[in-house]
Amino acid sequence: MKLKLKNVFLVYFLVSIAGLLYALVQLGQPCDCLPPLRAAAEQLRQKDLRISQLQADLHRPAPAPAQPPEPEALPTIYVVTPTYARLVQKAELVRLSQTLSLVPRLHWLLVEDAEGPTPLVSRLLAASGLLFTHLAALTPKAQRLREGEPGWVRPRGVEQRNRALDWLRSGGGAVGGEKDPPPPGIRGVVYFADDDNTYSRELFEEMRWTRGVSVWPVGLVGGLRFEGPRVQDGRVVGFHTAWEPNRPFPVDMAGFAVALPLLLAKPDAQFDATAPRGHLESSLLSHLVDPKDLEPRAANCTRVLVWHTRTEKPKMKQEEQLQRQGQGSDPAVEV
Repeated sequence: MKLKLKNVFLVYFLVSIAGLLYALVQLGQPCDCLPPLRAAAEQLRQKDLRISQLQADLHRPAPAPAQPPEPEALPTIYVVTPTYARLVQKAELVRLSQTLSLVPRLHWLLVEDAEGPTPLVSRLLAASGLLFTHLAALTPKAQRLREGEPGWVRPRGVEQRNRALDWLRSGGGAVGGEKDPPPPGIRGVVYFADDDNTYSRELFEEMRWTRGVSVWPVGLVGGLRFEGPRVQDGRVVGFHTAWEPNRPFPVDMAGFAVALPLLLAKPDAQFDATAPRGHLESSLLSHLVDPKDLEPRAANCTRVLVWHTRTEKPKMKQEEQLQRQGQGSDPAVEV
């Protein structure tokens, strides 16, 4: 038994000596661990460099925000608004004037359906703070709506819009405000804005850089949620409309703007009072542009920024009853 243990111990000792000698030999061999060490060192260097860059960015002052163009550098927007005397006239003109006051570089051409300026409209314009031109043009009796006729039977605002076009082209005859028309060559765009619509101020910036005729959808018009151009690859290829889709330009008056130089270059282009129902817009646009050359705005005509709203006609039964009793509202209080 003692002999066997002695032999085991001897074998274990010899194996240990052999392992120790092998380890000592390996210590003297060349090591291939240098490339991994270099890669690790490069990663550490890159991280240190990135940290230094981030620290420098933190101490660098923030860039100044981009400044919008000075108003003098912007093309002028000429907003043409026909208006006529009625109980809600002042309310609608106040609403529109306060929207227009948010738009820089804007000139309001307000045209009354009257023989001359009325005190109500003159005072409103003077108090608006807007650059304006006050015009007047009376609609001929033969073109006026008869009692009980719906508004769509006859085109409205024709004489007034054409009066504004005449002023833009030659000037003269203004009853208040700026009396000189824009000089030749001035940049600008003309928009026909009825006083009973609702406008987002974004719309005016969409139209400002119009080169020919720009277009966009109009909400709550033509018996639809919206009506407007259909756009493919940035070009107008048709129109989303339900009523007389074969019209040359099936667009609403609020759905387009015209570059001022184009209007000045086409002196015969105007609205036709004898145009069939729904063709009033086409009577002007057909002189100016082909449908394929229309310029889509408002995110390729996918955003509605103007609505064809109408103020409900007030019911005056109580007022009429008080007037019969000699107790009507004070007529000196302007409504």
